[in-house]
Amino acid sequence: MFSAQAQKLALPLAYCNNTGIQNNGKNIFTYDGCSCVYNNNGTLIAEADAFKESLLYFYFDTADKTVKADSQPVAAAKDDTADIYKAVRYGTQKFLQQLGITKMVVGLSGGIDSAVTAALYTDILGPQNVLLVNMPGRYNSGLTKDMALKTAQALKTNYMVVPITESVEHTYSQLTQISAEAYYSNSTFNLSVTPYVMENIQARDRGARILAGAAAAFGGAFSCNSNKTEITIGYATFYGDICGAVAPIGDLWKHDVYAIGRYLNEHVFKKSVIPEEIFTMRPSAELSPEQTVGNGGDPLVYPYHDKLFAMFVESWQKTSPADILRWYAEGTLAEHLNCPPEIITATFKTPGEFIADLERWWKLFCGLAVAKRIQAPPVISITRRAYGYDHREAQLPAYFSREYYKLKNELLKKLRGPLPSYLYAKGCRIKRQP
Repeated sequence: MFSAQAQKLALPLAYCNNTGIQNNGKNIFTYDGCSCVYNNNGTLIAEADAFKESLLYFYFDTADKTVKADSQPVAAAKDDTADIYKAVRYGTQKFLQQLGITKMVVGLSGGIDSAVTAALYTDILGPQNVLLVNMPGRYNSGLTKDMALKTAQALKTNYMVVPITESVEHTYSQLTQISAEAYYSNSTFNLSVTPYVMENIQARDRGARILAGAAAAFGGAFSCNSNKTEITIGYATFYGDICGAVAPIGDLWKHDVYAIGRYLNEHVFKKSVIPEEIFTMRPSAELSPEQTVGNGGDPLVYPYHDKLFAMFVESWQKTSPADILRWYAEGTLAEHLNCPPEIITATFKTPGEFIADLERWWKLFCGLAVAKRIQAPPVISITRRAYGYDHREAQLPAYFSREYYKLKNELLKKLRGPLPSYLYAKGCRIKRQP
């Protein structure tokens, strides 16, 4: 942009940018410096380093009306992952310094998100100032527990294991065995704790009880390990894994987290501080028998859903469900999302499966996930639209346009056999083909 302006006007152009961070309470924005000067033909003459306070020397030659510098800028190889890590590390470090936080506690599950977060804080604060806590429950596999231990040993941090099975069972017993008084009817009743509620009890026990207590005892704060994919659809628990002082990877999609993990191993620590198995195993919250490593993973196909959710949030003109469905019907969805077509065809065997998936996540994105994002910690913002004040939103019902319902009914007409009730468009009648 600057080069084109200098060339168009045939005038030298100097750009002075600050370093440091600014925040509005929910978004922490980094400023990378990189002040620079362009000649009147659009050529970059000199450039300061990124994320460093420095003086940039150059002078204007009054004879030939050009800018000159003693040293020419070095053309840097384009590496998006390196740029992302530098921004996240710089923003996190500056934020901690501003708050006077010198120690961090991280819940280490044995998965990629917590491993990357642990390595990030170790790089910033040093291993002696980081406490990693593994909190196994009934459904945690030996693999993830082993991965957590190996990560802590490779990083040479402080490490402790705090099992949660006993405390979770105690909470279950209290909720189900202690009767509640119904004064309006002069009766009593007992609560019924469903398996889904038990999943959330485990997450809250880890975050609100163990990590919060450990952080206070350690003399620091604790981190939120949620990534942007999870935050988009609220795949996190109130007062559980979405709480903490800051969410350093909260503006990174899942594929970005994996890339940062590789970068940490290869360029920051120059050894495998994050074990290879963490990169290859299927992610899972490990909160139920159906949700364990080896049996069942997260309900997201990250190579597809990362791209889909990014269209919800980061596109210049926010993409609607009607746009997604129109592209799917036209066969151009993979092109618009910039993902391999086989991922879509392998994930969804029928239009009905595709529609059910799209509506499930859109309703969560517009619904309860908004409440979770409002209460989530501030994030290090690196994309064009990060959650917080950078992405203004309100808690409103999910909206589907007339165009969406029309496209939906046209696609569902192609299906044979009885349709699930949730696939019928409200107020629309589907005429079934023989």
